[in-house]
Amino acid sequence: MQIDKLPAIEFMVSAPTLGEDIARRLRLLIHSGALSPGDRLPSERELSQQLEVGRVSVREAVRILQAMGYIEVRRGATGGSFVSELTRPYEDWVGQLKAREADIDEIVDLRIGLEMRTASLAAVRRTDRHLLELLESIEQLGVSGSRGSFRSCDARFHGGIARAAGNSRLEAAVVEARGEMFVPVDHLVFEDQVEASRVEHKEIFEAIKRGDSARAAEAMERHILHAKDELKRLALQEES
Repeated sequence: MQIDKLPAIEFMVSAPTLGEDIARRLRLLIHSGALSPGDRLPSERELSQQLEVGRVSVREAVRILQAMGYIEVRRGATGGSFVSELTRPYEDWVGQLKAREADIDEIVDLRIGLEMRTASLAAVRRTDRHLLELLESIEQLGVSGSRGSFRSCDARFHGGIARAAGNSRLEAAVVEARGEMFVPVDHLVFEDQVEASRVEHKEIFEAIKRGDSARAAEAMERHILHAKDELKRLALQEES
C-alpha cells in the first residue's frame, strides 16, 4: 500500500541526532501497525516536507531503519523505501523482552492508563464523523484478507478513538505507547485474532456511541489485557 502521508505524531529531538529520533518515531509507527509490511514510505523529499526537517536527517533515518531490518530500499521506477516483513526486528524485540520480562507489564499498564482515558473522553466528545471512522475500521477489520490489513485496521481504530478524545497530546502518547508493544500478526493465530478483536472493538464502539464513558473505559481495559495475555503466550512459545 502506498503511504502518501504519515499518521499524525509529534516529533521532537530526544535522541543524539535528529535522524535517530526520526528513525525511532517511524519505528513506533511500524510497531503500532500504522505502517505495515509492504507499505511504501513517502519519498525523501516528501518526508522532509511533512516532518519539516532536512533531507539529510531523513536519509540518516532510512539508513538506520534499513540496517535494523525495518526498511527495504528498492531501486528503479517502482522503487523506494518499503516496510520489510519485519522478521528480524520481531526476533530482536522478543530477545529484548526475554531479558526484561517486566517490561510487558509496564507497557500494558501505560497503555491501559492512556487508552482507558481516551475511550472515556471519546464517549463524551465524539462526533458523528468520529463514529463513522470507527465503524468503518471495525467493518474493514472483519473482512481483513491479510495480516497487513489487520494491523492497519487495528491501528486505525485505536487512533480514531484517540482523535475522538480531542486531545492531541493524548493522541501522540497513545501512538508511542502502542509502538512499545510490537506483535506482528504473522505470529498470531490470524483468524481467531481477527474475530476476537472485532468483537472487542465493537463493544468499545457501542459504549462510545452511547456516550457511556465508564463502559467504554472498562471495555478498553479488557481489550488491552487480552492483548497482554496473547503477548505473554507468544513469548512463552518463543522460548519453548
